[in-house]
Amino acid sequence: MSAVQISPSILSADFSRLADEVNAVPSADWIHVDVMDNHFVPNLTLGLPVVESLVKASPRPLDCHLMIADPDRWAPGYAEAGAGSVTFHVEAAHAPIRLARTIRSAGARAGMALKPATPVEPYEDLLPELDMILIMTVEPGFGGQKFLDVVLPKIRRARTMIERHGGSVWLQIDGGVAADTIERCAEAGADVFVAGSAVYGAEDPDRAIQALRAQAEAAGTRVA
Repeated sequence: MSAVQISPSILSADFSRLADEVNAVPSADWIHVDVMDNHFVPNLTLGLPVVESLVKASPRPLDCHLMIADPDRWAPGYAEAGAGSVTFHVEAAHAPIRLARTIRSAGARAGMALKPATPVEPYEDLLPELDMILIMTVEPGFGGQKFLDVVLPKIRRARTMIERHGGSVWLQIDGGVAADTIERCAEAGADVFVAGSAVYGAEDPDRAIQALRAQAEAAGTRVA
């Protein structure tokens, strides 16, 4: 497994002061940006113009999670805008291999996301084309949802699948990550954790990141 990484989601931040919010978490490895289009998911958040501005304002690379229809058309633009990682949903992609290669060629890491009920096994052959798999631990579309324990076995299977291919692909989870869930996820094999309200809802967001990282690292050590 890779080192633990924490990617706080600005979906739970104050949208009126995003530049300040991304600068309030210096312990973060990434800044997670949830892009929703009100088509693939029933919510509308922000898009490419905001990401272009955040690239300039954020001291950390952007981890863009595209919960949008037709990512084949739109995802490359986020990589070209300077995002460090661009993740598309396999349920929405028409040509995921070509899309992953396009994202990489534009200079970003290519991630592939799966909804809770989408099995991971059919996509094992795509691993050489990917830098990260994102397992959703809530239904995509809204922040603040309750963590779905039913997804834990899928995280374990994804970790086994990744290790079978050399272990270079990061395994990210997104949804309900907090102090009472992150250890289970780390023990299951996740190494990149998206946390929204657990970070930006805390009195001290940066301290919350440090605490979550310590929990995940301790859990990973127990497994190892």
